[in-house]
Amino acid sequence: MEAELNDSDTAKKLWDALPIEKNGNTWGDEIYFSIPVKASEEKDSREVVELGDIAYWPPGTAFCIFFGPTPASTGNEIRPASAVNVLGRLLGDPKEFKKVSHGEKVLIEKAE
Repeated sequence: MEAELNDSDTAKKLWDALPIEKNGNTWGDEIYFSIPVKASEEKDSREVVELGDIAYWPPGTAFCIFFGPTPASTGNEIRPASAVNVLGRLLGDPKEFKKVSHGEKVLIEKAE
């Protein structure tokens, strides 16, 4: 699925680290995995994200894909384990990620 990155410092670091292929972990309707990017929490980090946001979780150096509520969510909100740096958003239907199983390989690469 295609996504667009914002112009944040963390998104630029992700771009420079691509391609990345890892086995994904699931936590509710979130896929996450550690990536070779080191970034601190940005001033506009968020504790609640939107459906389809992609983000970086500084404590776990993890890339995150949000496609619904997580175990930390209340009601319909989408809440990461703690604040994340939003990197951009998916351009397709986020609910497609419900088909991804825990441990399945996920590839992030630059679209030309």
